[in-house]
Amino acid sequence: HVVIQDVEITASGEDFGVAIRRATDVTVQYSEITAPSASGPQRLVVGVKDVYGDSSGVVVSHNDISRTATGVQLDQGLVEGNYIHDLGYSSGDHVNGTTSNGGGHGLLVLRGNTIFNPHDQTDAISLFQDFGGQTNREISGNLLAGGGYTIYAGAGVGDAATSNIVVSNNRIARIFYPRGGYFGPATAYAAGTGNVWSGNVWDDSGRAIPAP
Repeated sequence: HVVIQDVEITASGEDFGVAIRRATDVTVQYSEITAPSASGPQRLVVGVKDVYGDSSGVVVSHNDISRTATGVQLDQGLVEGNYIHDLGYSSGDHVNGTTSNGGGHGLLVLRGNTIFNPHDQTDAISLFQDFGGQTNREISGNLLAGGGYTIYAGAGVGDAATSNIVVSNNRIARIFYPRGGYFGPATAYAAGTGNVWSGNVWDDSGRAIPAP
């Protein structure tokens, strides 16, 4: 039941701005998390991280997060209204706006965020199956740009089937790459039980983006 609010955090290196460890009902809101530089070892590795992936009731809302290799790393909870931008890079980094590594089955909602990744890898939002299948995820109403693919939607070749993955009403901008991300707007979406792809459009034209 901890609230972190209206603070400025500047940190660098292989560290986290906010590290959440086996906690319940933690809120991080209206704060700025950044690093001295966006490139090289002075970048911050993760802005907000659920270290063991087992915390519950986490809310990350209305923060300004920049110069981090990963903005938010969380497997369940609410990530809403954040501005995640100018992501950092040091040699060997995978650059993520928000990322989930799978294995948890609690609800993860990523809603109303603006996430800009100027790098040609990895994503603005990613659902990966590093530690298990992806289920019960909502990616909705975000403004996104950049990465290799802008959205990784949870599926993986030969991995666990996804279910209840809703990707809806997002706008993908072409401010960094003509295809949204370097390779395209989205990948790793699979039709399955409860999975939905709807209302996702290009920000500059309003034209529909079909399911990958």
